[in-house]
Amino acid sequence: MKTRHPAGVPAPLSADEWESRARACVPADVWDFIEGGAGEERTLAANRQAFTRARLRPRVMTGTGESDPAINVLGRRWAAPLAVAPMAYHTLVHPDGETATARATRAAGVPLVVSTFAGRTFEDIAEAAEGSPLWLQVYCFRNREITRQVIERAQRAGFEALVLTVDTPRLGRRMRDVRNDFRLPSDIVPANLSAGTGDYSSPSAHSRTELDPRLDWSVVEWLRSLSTLPVLVKGVMTAEDAALAVAAGVDGIVVSNHGGRQLDGGQATLDVLSEVAAAVDGRCALLVDGGVRRGTDVLAALALGADAVLLGRPVLHGLAVAGEEGVAQVLDLFVDELTESMMLTGTPTVADAHASLLAHPGAEPVVTPAPARMPAPVPLVERPAASGPATLRRERLHTSVCDPVLDTMNFLNEVTGRFPDAVSFAPGRPYEGFFDTEELFGHIRRYVDHLSARGATPDHIRTTLFQYGPTAGVIRELIADSLRIDDSVDVAPESIVVTVGAQEGMLLILRALFRDARDVLLVASPCYVGITGAARLLDIPLTPVEEGEHGIDCATLEAAVLAEKAAGRHPRAFYVVPDHSNPSGTTMSRKAREELLALAARHDLLIVEDSPYRLVSPGRQEPTLKSLDHERRVVHLGSYSKTVFPGARIGFVVADQQVVGEHGSSLLADELAKIKSMVTVNTPALSQAVVAGALLTSAGSLVAHNEVPAKHYGDALRVTLEQLDRQFTAAGLPERGVTWNRPSGGFFLAVRVPFDVDNDVLLRSAKEFGVIWTPMAYFYPGAGGERTIRLSFSYLSHPEIEEGIRRLAAFLCAETTPATERDA
Repeated sequence: MKTRHPAGVPAPLSADEWESRARACVPADVWDFIEGGAGEERTLAANRQAFTRARLRPRVMTGTGESDPAINVLGRRWAAPLAVAPMAYHTLVHPDGETATARATRAAGVPLVVSTFAGRTFEDIAEAAEGSPLWLQVYCFRNREITRQVIERAQRAGFEALVLTVDTPRLGRRMRDVRNDFRLPSDIVPANLSAGTGDYSSPSAHSRTELDPRLDWSVVEWLRSLSTLPVLVKGVMTAEDAALAVAAGVDGIVVSNHGGRQLDGGQATLDVLSEVAAAVDGRCALLVDGGVRRGTDVLAALALGADAVLLGRPVLHGLAVAGEEGVAQVLDLFVDELTESMMLTGTPTVADAHASLLAHPGAEPVVTPAPARMPAPVPLVERPAASGPATLRRERLHTSVCDPVLDTMNFLNEVTGRFPDAVSFAPGRPYEGFFDTEELFGHIRRYVDHLSARGATPDHIRTTLFQYGPTAGVIRELIADSLRIDDSVDVAPESIVVTVGAQEGMLLILRALFRDARDVLLVASPCYVGITGAARLLDIPLTPVEEGEHGIDCATLEAAVLAEKAAGRHPRAFYVVPDHSNPSGTTMSRKAREELLALAARHDLLIVEDSPYRLVSPGRQEPTLKSLDHERRVVHLGSYSKTVFPGARIGFVVADQQVVGEHGSSLLADELAKIKSMVTVNTPALSQAVVAGALLTSAGSLVAHNEVPAKHYGDALRVTLEQLDRQFTAAGLPERGVTWNRPSGGFFLAVRVPFDVDNDVLLRSAKEFGVIWTPMAYFYPGAGGERTIRLSFSYLSHPEIEEGIRRLAAFLCAETTPATERDA
């Protein structure tokens, strides 16, 4: 069997050339098995013809620069919107089979969907993939025990998702195989199925006797009972079935006609993609396969609503010609062609691919405006033909205004306003029982006395309080003293910038550090929506790094850093809330903090530390990252919203890093102050005075200032956990798959549930049960959190917590009761 390019023959330059070269590398009957379709192969041909008909509309002078094909799918970062489709028996074309394919997909940074009928073991494939995403394609056997064993084996091997093939109640009549009386070679067997589960030599005969022809949508719930992995369904070709799949709670849909190998005369996948995308409406991941032979085909699919594309036969062609190297070259070819077509159509990212990229035969071309960052050829304000008020087109505004992240908090506020009698676990606010209006005046007077004691004249004090003041702030020395007392952070006041809340600090940091699209911000996922929103406002690419039960795992973070570098990008900074994080409540250990700092030094990475909850949490706290920072790797964000009160809107940034250039050196804080002067000019002096007075009253120690509040929040957390333990357990919710974590402080905890939660489910909870919470999916930059809710207990009294948990338990009982029991 040939597995290399002939001497002196260059590598193929297109998928068609790979196909031609591969045909000479495999036996004729094997070739027909791979390439053939059902019946007269009309559907097989239609898949390719649909992409051939698709015409892209080039755009010029867009200022796009380098396009970025990377994408997040189900919480994982892919280097491109490509994955290898499930195909049986890679060993038919190369002895290394799926292990060679896995090594190539690992190098390309894209997933491999492994067939139930793989020719190599799941364990060997996982070892070759070395942590690169692997999904399992599932066939549901009549004997469900076989399916269960396959799934459990794949999950133990580290597979990350299940892809249920739903279009094979029996295999289609593939005329080439019938004519050839095709049988698998004796050495080709399904490596992950036992020999006693059937005769595999004839794939079509085996399917008729072993595959379950009576599948219905209940199988999705059955799969969830076997595994915690996300479930996708492959083989959906209509809007009706897409709606049923979403209703069944799938995590993803693959638009597929099985490569034209099932129903002959059916539609091409590209032709039905837009109707399926409309039915899905972003509620789950949407992928497509069938007939993809060019990078432009991938872009056409993205334009019609797909999140990513599965690549099938071309991968086997590369494997047949040159093994692992051949697959790698095929994948590189598609990524290169896709990136080129994105640049030539003015498409900077996958998210920017819309139907306007495609010309529609027989219709007037769709005219869309230039990207918002470019000067527009028509006025920004568009008026109707008749006189009247000016109107703005939403697509002419910055893309962030349509981002769901910016709508999440508005939606929560709207729900809270509609149901004022509901118990709300949504707001992460301080408890108002500690606020005393008279203290405001006392704090201001304390600060005025402080200035006077330091020799300030009445005129100087008046100017300090009433005028704009220095951009970097007037209370930097007091903040530096407080950091030294409470957190053992010893920094010069000049390295501090006082901001309008920590949110402005995030904006300043990101604007200063991120220069172009190759600079990437890594964030712990789930994460505070403020950093996600700030990044999207500034068009900064995000790479989420999934946190574990105890916070971020440095090995996972390092893998993400290495993947970004391998893709030619620059991991610039990592944002993390190490103490009692929002939203999950996790806290990093001392060891993990030290490992994170060592990682930052190895990879020249900055850490943006945001820790607003540590000083309002009970007990001994772990040291801040900044206090352990001996190489100035940490930019520290501070906030007085929780420790003093949020209405002051005072935060700060500690940015003591040196900035060097041809005109000398400065502190990063100085550069942040320059940017701030063009954003908010300065932070309100009266707000700074109130915070300063609070610091002076407590001799600079916010730990002392918050002794009573910290005890209160600790008690609120204790009561919440006690009520969860008592009421959820009494209701039998743990047996129904409801679990929760146990933070040591902060304002939040996470409850995991066995069903998807979204805005509709939240509305039902508020309306029918009188309890409000936050869907955890709000806090995931990519996919994730669909089955978790965040509870905040900081704002509630103990009786409110008890009643709220009672209502929440009733809601979860109702949601986890089978429909048949509810109807009865």
